[in-house]
Amino acid sequence: MKYTINEIAKLCNVGKSTVSRVLNKDPKVRSETREKVQRVIDRLGFQPNRSARAMRAGREPVVGVIVSKLDSGSESQTLRAILQALQVEHITPLIVESRFQAEQVRHHFQLFRKRQVNAVILFGFFPLPLEIVREWQGPLVVIARTYPNISSIYYNDEQAITCLMSELYRQGHRRIAYLGIEDSDETTGKLRTQSYLQFCRSHQIFPNLTLVDLSAESAYRHCAELFTQPVDALVCATGRLALGAFKFSQQSGKVFQMAYVGYNEPLQYMLPNALSFDFGYYQAGLKAVELLMRQLQGESLAEHHLISVEQS
Repeated sequence: MKYTINEIAKLCNVGKSTVSRVLNKDPKVRSETREKVQRVIDRLGFQPNRSARAMRAGREPVVGVIVSKLDSGSESQTLRAILQALQVEHITPLIVESRFQAEQVRHHFQLFRKRQVNAVILFGFFPLPLEIVREWQGPLVVIARTYPNISSIYYNDEQAITCLMSELYRQGHRRIAYLGIEDSDETTGKLRTQSYLQFCRSHQIFPNLTLVDLSAESAYRHCAELFTQPVDALVCATGRLALGAFKFSQQSGKVFQMAYVGYNEPLQYMLPNALSFDFGYYQAGLKAVELLMRQLQGESLAEHHLISVEQS
């Protein structure tokens, strides 16, 4: 069990500041108080949070940020919020890329330890084994995936698709196709596809879907498969897939209502009437730093925060 300064203070029946002074070897602490606190510290094997101590000493902590892909539009929005929030806290970021590879995450953890990084924000947009995540022993927040006893920010994938489908259904669309991500992607892929299929079942809509990899080119190449049946609206799992679908519509002459999850600036200009929802990427970045700061200040309780979907 990991203890905090607050918990040590309660066990010793002293204030948090007294424990802090003992840890920092303040000579002004009375000898009997120092001995009492030190005995509890030794008995529990308490190790002070070096990040918090760095902050108290006026040194800037360093936070490692492991993104999946630096060219991802959604992750870029989250990263921008993270960098802005870290700047406000006078914290230096160290940004690396996992490229959806678990071994790269392990390698980055090793690098962070060598660089004496104080805390980590990890983007978990792919199946990442818990044993690898737990290799990082310091403050940690995971984005897009939840793990036991590890603070996380996660998205409402099911709600995002349901909101799009509900609005299209309200507008009178019944022949709604879906361009999604392969099920090997558990969040952006599997969960969003399941939400589409569930809506179709509950509203007696014949499902018409095709699953592709996470690229505009793949979406463009496979979009025609959907139009072997009548389509009057198309839901895309991401803005990147919507870009591919837009290219297909331009070249094929097909006319349909477009809807997609997330924020995509080019599409807002090319398709001003497209239906989209803000998936909360920017809010996720701010919340991730908020949770991380609590850990850097000595709090040990893991928190999980669900980001709400809002219409753009």
